[in-house]
Amino acid sequence: MRNKVAFLFFLVLVNICFRTITYAEINQIEERIDYYHEYAFKTNLPWHLIAAIDQYERNTKNYRSYCSKVDEVISVCFDPKMWSGVNNPILEDNNPLSINMFHGMGIDANEDGFADRSNPHDRLYSLLSYVIDYGYSIGKAEEALYNYYKTDKGVQIIFEISRLFKKYNTIDLSKRVFPIPKYYEASWSNNFGTVRSYGGRRSHEGVDIFAHYGTPVVSTAYGVIEIMGWNNYGGYRIGIRDVYNTYEYYAHLSKYAPNLKVGDIVEAGQVIGYVGSTGYGKERTSGKFPPHLHFGFYKFDGKKEWSFNPYPYLKKWDKIKL
Repeated sequence: MRNKVAFLFFLVLVNICFRTITYAEINQIEERIDYYHEYAFKTNLPWHLIAAIDQYERNTKNYRSYCSKVDEVISVCFDPKMWSGVNNPILEDNNPLSINMFHGMGIDANEDGFADRSNPHDRLYSLLSYVIDYGYSIGKAEEALYNYYKTDKGVQIIFEISRLFKKYNTIDLSKRVFPIPKYYEASWSNNFGTVRSYGGRRSHEGVDIFAHYGTPVVSTAYGVIEIMGWNNYGGYRIGIRDVYNTYEYYAHLSKYAPNLKVGDIVEAGQVIGYVGSTGYGKERTSGKFPPHLHFGFYKFDGKKEWSFNPYPYLKKWDKIKL
């Protein structure tokens, strides 16, 4: 009896903890959306573009030394020199007058008398002001963001995220599923990093999921198709970018789902292709290995893109099959 009571008490505690986390996440999402709509009104920029810029900052802040690593409602952060002005003798200046005199980017958005680099209103409005100084067209926004981030890929990702937020009218696109639907046989293990020899000695940048030929492959996330077509290593492959700057790579497909093309938005659980054994040669080469899906993960950190092991994520998603 005591064991049953203890177990029930444990379940209640777990439920409370998960509900607390869920409510906290929901509250932060709502608070973030409030910021985006407030500054869309102030700047005449679309809320989804503002949200995408902030999401991109959220995705890359861990790779910039001057950004706080604490989870914040607004993730936009500034190099102190850019904020205060390159020639400003006061590195952490918060005086709007002296910041302006030294051509710094910091602005007092909430009119409290300080251009505070730690204030979310000031940070967000300062970056958006930089963007609208170029103009209000999409082309001018792209130009501004390129000059600020110095990366074509980064700007491309921002606008892909913006399209996703606009289409679904939300920033909560965190749903994830396993790439092989339920009721289809699949076997896999952690073979990330193992040696491959085709095309020269190299490391395996993904996990192989073995399944019957023609098994449907679904997108694991909401995202935008960045690439489709033949690759001598991966055969018929498709690359999808999600809202976290993660590029998801699906390879060795026998064929694609009908009517898909580069630039399309896909949803978590949407069929994008079918398991095959294509690759390791010129286009249409097939059958050089058993049919399987090669699933890879690549992260763009604001400067470079690198592969990382999808195995821990697949283990979680294995319980989430559509």
